[in-house]
Formats: sequence, structure tokens, C-alpha cells
Amino acid sequence: MTTGPVGVAVVGAGAISDAYLRNLTAFPDLQVLGVADLDVGRAREKARAYGVPMAGDVETILAIPQVEIVVNLTIPAAHAAVATAALRAGKHVYGEKPLTLTPEEGERLLAEAASAGLLIGNAPDTFLGAGLQTAKCALASGLIGAPVAATAVMQNPGPESWHPNPEFLYQRGAGPLFDIGPYYLTALVAMLGPLSKVAATARQARTHRVIGSGPKGGTSFAVEVPTHVMALLDFAGGPSASSTFSFDSPAGVRTLEIIGTEGMLSLPDPNTFDGPVRVRGADDEDWRELPLAGTTVGRGLGVLDLARALRADVPHRASGALALHVLEAMTAIAESAETGEFRTLRTKADEPIPLPDTWDPHEPTLT
Repeated sequence: MTTGPVGVAVVGAGAISDAYLRNLTAFPDLQVLGVADLDVGRAREKARAYGVPMAGDVETILAIPQVEIVVNLTIPAAHAAVATAALRAGKHVYGEKPLTLTPEEGERLLAEAASAGLLIGNAPDTFLGAGLQTAKCALASGLIGAPVAATAVMQNPGPESWHPNPEFLYQRGAGPLFDIGPYYLTALVAMLGPLSKVAATARQARTHRVIGSGPKGGTSFAVEVPTHVMALLDFAGGPSASSTFSFDSPAGVRTLEIIGTEGMLSLPDPNTFDGPVRVRGADDEDWRELPLAGTTVGRGLGVLDLARALRADVPHRASGALALHVLEAMTAIAESAETGEFRTLRTKADEPIPLPDTWDPHEPTLT
């Protein structure tokens, strides 16, 4: 049986890689051994910045024998190909969202991993942060009674105002539904269980957008996907939810609330790892804030949980099955917006069990 820290390699040295590398290199149960990118020079820069010993192209990094988990931070269109290559190199995979571009690709990926005895994990892992973990435990305790309904809203002007390369966020596999939707839908599934059916409408406000900052500032690019999506969600366990995902609002709005038979729970932005978490009972005159329990360290918790689960031979939480279920839900929402019909989901996903109180990312456990 293998012991000690788990070897990790990062594929994709883009903007999100800093958040991952900052944390992955600080977790004593992980050892980051390599960084890969199509732009090898960029991979080398990131490796130097975070003290990672090797950098190169994907093939070079996959050939490192000590690498057990590949963290796939490529653009959505490359997720399936890079993950498949990693599996065929004998590596477990943790990827950025979405799992793949289509549920069919995702099912093939999970099937190949299972046949090889390998694990798939996937972002978002924000539900492992203190904010959503506190909310999940509050729900489980019956603090607001039985869940009845939820509201999820994410509205902003779009990422082109701050992202130096926002074009891919308006291509197939992205847009507000596939880029931001995973945070809200994963949080809801983690709280309320799997979805059973969805219905939606969608619009595209503009056919082109303009990059607002960076070297490409002022450049116009085409929009390929809807930029305002509204969906109704039914959960297998009974609750329902309304949701809005938009890049068309002049102001930022982030709301995630759950109504129960005995009160309401206000959850934090599910694209964060902290709070606040607020509750309002049926007889309360105002909201009260709950004390947070857990870690707010940030991106990479799902990789660490996968590594620890791998050593302990137990299930991990930000699983491929959960990511596939959310991917199918998003795809069904997009299809419903086109057809005007409810869509029934085929996949299932178990609610991830809460992290134990003693779970500390900076406390070594793999010796």
C-alpha cells in the first residue's frame, strides 16, 4: 500500500492556476511535481513561482512516475481529451468545471476511469469550505425544518471587464450557465440531494462583447451562448428551486437561500469558501448569523480530499458522479430553453457527507 504525500501535477497554467498552485504547494499531504501547458514558457514561469521542480508539455508531465493525481485546469473544450490522456497514463484526475462539454463525454470518462480502477474528481469544491459546510450541518440539524424550496441568483455584467482572455467564457461549454452555474447547482445538490427534472428559458443580449482591460482591451469577440438563463429545478427528495444565471446585469447580485418548514437559511456566495451563513426562524424578527466551522483556505480542497480518500480507500466528496449530475442538469437546462419542455435527468449523485470537524488542510495526515 502506498503511503506518504500524494504526487500531483497541474495541467494548464492559465489565470486559475495561481489559486490552485498557491494552496496545493502549501498542503503537506500533497507534493506538486510538475506544471504543463501548451505554452511551455508559461508553464516554466508558474513552476518557478511556486517552487515546482518540473515544467513542460503534457506528455512530459504525464510521464513523471511519482505523479498520482493530474489537476486539469485547461479550457472546457480540452477537459475530456486531457483527462483521458491522464487516465491512460495511469493517473487519477481532478478537473476544473465543467467535467466535460457533454454528459455523454462525461459518462465515457467515468467509465474509462472505473475500468482502470482510477478516480475522477471535479470542481467546484467550494461546498467543502466553511460557509457551505456550516450551512449543510445546519440543514441536517433541522434548524429550519424540512427544506421546501430554494432561490439561486447570479447576475453580473460579464467577465470581459476584468478577465484578460474572456473569449472562451462565451463559447460552448461556458457562458453564465456552464461557468457560474456549477457553483450554485453543486451547492444545491450538496444541500438538497439530486435533481429530478428542470425547465428553463434563455436569451442572448448581444452577439459581440468587448474586452475591457489588459493587452487585448478594446478587442471585440463573438458570443456563442445564451447570456441570461432562468431555470426551475425539481429535486428528487421533494424541494424545488428557481435560478437565474446572467452576464447581462449592470450590477452584481448573488443570492442563495433555502426555505424550510420552520425558517429560512441564507447561504454565502457558492463561489467562495467562507460565510456569512444566516438563519431566520418563523418567529424571528431579523436574521442571525451562525458561527462558521471549517476551513476557508480556498481552491484545491477537492484535490486534497481526493488524495486523502485515495490513501484511506474511502469515497471522496467532489466526485466525478456529482460533477456528471450537475453537467447533465446544465445540459438539460440548455435543452429546455431551446424546446420549451421539462427535461428529466437520468443521472444520480449522493449528497457528499460533511467533512469531519478535525479535517485540517494544513495538518499532515499521510505519513
